[in-house]
Amino acid sequence: MADSQDKRVPILSRLRAPAGAVRGKNRVGRGIGSGWGKTAGKGQKGQKARGTMKRLGFQGGQMPLQRRLPKIGFNNIFSTNYAPVNVGELEGFEAGAVIDEEILRDRRLVRGRWDGVKLLGDGELDRALTFRVNAVSASAREKIEKAGGSVELIARPNKGPRASE
Repeated sequence: MADSQDKRVPILSRLRAPAGAVRGKNRVGRGIGSGWGKTAGKGQKGQKARGTMKRLGFQGGQMPLQRRLPKIGFNNIFSTNYAPVNVGELEGFEAGAVIDEEILRDRRLVRGRWDGVKLLGDGELDRALTFRVNAVSASAREKIEKAGGSVELIARPNKGPRASE
C-alpha cells in the first residue's frame, strides 16, 4: 500500500533536475580570472575568431554547388494537371449512367490530387454514357458519341492569382 508521500511516486510539483545537471551560463570575455578572458575561447585570429558568420551555402571561396550545376527546367505554377482516364477503363458502368469525378474516385479510377479529369481515347466503348468532365480528347469524344453517349464539359478549376482575370 503506497502512501501519498512516497518519494518514488513522481509528482509534477516536485520534479527537479539531478544535482549538477544544470549549469550556469558561461559569461565569456570577462577578464583573465574567469578563465574565459582575452580571446574568449575563440583562439587566435582567423574567420571563426571574428564576429562574422558564413552565409548558407558558402564553401570557402570555392564556386558553390548551386552555381556549378546547370539551370534546367521550369515549373509553371499556373499549369493545369488533369487525371487521365481512358474510355477503355469505363466498361464497368451501366448504360445511361452519368459519370463525373466523384464517381470515378469512388471506383478508384482517379486517385490523388488533380485539377480535374480528362477523358482519353484509348480502348473501346460499347454503351451510351454521359460524362461530366473538365476536358476530353477528340478521339474520346468521337468514341463516346459513336456509342450514343454525350460529354458535358465543366469549368476548369481556378488556380493562382490570375484565375480571376
